[in-house]
Amino acid sequence: MKNSEIAKVFQDIADLLELKGENPFKIRAYQRAVRSIEHLPVELEKLAKEDKLREVPGVGEAIAKKITELVTTGKLEFYEKLKAEFPEGISTLLDVPGIGPKTAMALSSELGVKSVDELEAAIVGGKVAGLYRLGDKTAKNILHQVQALRRKDQRIPLGEALPIVEEIVAGLKEKTKVKNLVPAGSLRRFRETIGDIDLMGTADDARPVIDTFTTLPQVKEVLVSGMTKASVVISGELQTDLRIVEHDCFGSLLQYFTGSKQHNINLRERARRQGLSLSEYGITSLKSGQTEKFATETAFYQRLGLPLIPPEIREGGEEIERAGHGTLPRLVELGDIRGDFHVHTDWSDGHDSIEAMALAAKALGYQYLGITDHSGGRGIAHGLSVERVIEQMREIKQLNERLDDIRLLSGIEVDIRADGSLDLPDELLQELDVVIAAVHSGFGESQQQMTGRMIAAMENPNVDILAHPTCRLLAEREPVAVDMEAVFQAATRTDTMLEINAMPSRLDLKDIHAYRARELGVKLAINTDAHATNQLRFMRFGVGVARRGWCQARDIVNTGAVKEITRQLNQGAITQWIKS
Repeated sequence: MKNSEIAKVFQDIADLLELKGENPFKIRAYQRAVRSIEHLPVELEKLAKEDKLREVPGVGEAIAKKITELVTTGKLEFYEKLKAEFPEGISTLLDVPGIGPKTAMALSSELGVKSVDELEAAIVGGKVAGLYRLGDKTAKNILHQVQALRRKDQRIPLGEALPIVEEIVAGLKEKTKVKNLVPAGSLRRFRETIGDIDLMGTADDARPVIDTFTTLPQVKEVLVSGMTKASVVISGELQTDLRIVEHDCFGSLLQYFTGSKQHNINLRERARRQGLSLSEYGITSLKSGQTEKFATETAFYQRLGLPLIPPEIREGGEEIERAGHGTLPRLVELGDIRGDFHVHTDWSDGHDSIEAMALAAKALGYQYLGITDHSGGRGIAHGLSVERVIEQMREIKQLNERLDDIRLLSGIEVDIRADGSLDLPDELLQELDVVIAAVHSGFGESQQQMTGRMIAAMENPNVDILAHPTCRLLAEREPVAVDMEAVFQAATRTDTMLEINAMPSRLDLKDIHAYRARELGVKLAINTDAHATNQLRFMRFGVGVARRGWCQARDIVNTGAVKEITRQLNQGAITQWIKS
């Protein structure tokens, strides 16, 4: 079984135990295990065979035994017996946002609802509104969530969604008097794919903002339009909701709709212990019934005795506990980046000249830029021959003599052959400032073959960086079969940097891999793999991945400034002359 499947089983167990009114500590134990499993870069099946399950945070003896049973038999007797205690389909209902345990039980036991399709039919038929304490408004809200859930199955990459959202935000700011307008949800948390979009804002008069929103050119269909809220479908079939509230409520609204679901559950538990209740409207005293409003998220978290928790790490892991102890890290920021080691020019498959790329990097405030066009051993991407690499080195040297405040690094993105060797001679590679090794073929190899191939390349003393290690393309190509834990160990042993490729179609390493690599002390570099000057701005996507991996500036090599440059860099030397 895959980790995602095991995590789903344990999440179902936690939900069902909550329905039973079980001990909250037992429920939270399963929830912690879910978060750990979701962020684990190595398959549990492998750890079970190696008897290393207890090394996973949040996995004790009891849960380790259940994981072993799942990966060995494909089933879990405890889970099957627990499901048998409840009406069929209740776990499916609990997956619908806005449906809690009590509502799920009512829908299952009183209406016999077993699936999302049956739920939608029951709402349309007026049966859900007729249930005790629900009513028409709640039924409509659940229907809205069902429709949104279906669209979430058609998730699109962050890199496609964010530019569209930014166009909408810019249009609303230009045409209305909206304030505090920001996206929430998974987009704000910088998840790699987006299912739908929530926009939050404030205004003295909400109606003109709503009316403008529903008539923007990006809008293909208007689902709902009210006084303070509207739902539309925009380009890419993304459902987008806009909520406008009073200025003094914005902080609690933004926090609530940013999520994640598990983060908010954990936050509500902390609030309950303090005699408080949380909602999108504010924080309510359980004793007095009075509700406090919050204009900012910072004030909202402070009321709970916490610093502001960065959105990217609000995933229901250890962030609240760490915040409570004052040990949250200062996550890396875009402004920390001093250079980019991996860009392409019109010498291979790029669109702009070396000088144009250099000037664009300089405009971003960078101190250095690695020119790493493709090698030509396989004839891909107009790759460079030995002769052309030497010719390019001469041009880079001349540009360095002429350009101020930016240092160009002579480099190459060299192809890793099937046997792990590189398609340019070592004698040439050792003359370059930065050597990036990458797999561009043979994606169907076995895990053993692919892992050995990458590690062999990293063992070459001329290789500084392993590029886009899993070779995935979001929504196009699945990751290759590679033992990332073995790659991390090899990177530490060989002092090889691993790349967080910021190209929106890649985001490779992904967040959980960046998290694990950081834990092991692997050196990471955020690179854009830019093929044009405007793509240098993709760096923000890589920074988002690094932040989701809890990376600080010290974890990212290219947050350092150039202090000393030599014409030739040996293995590991790149980290000797780039220091923070």
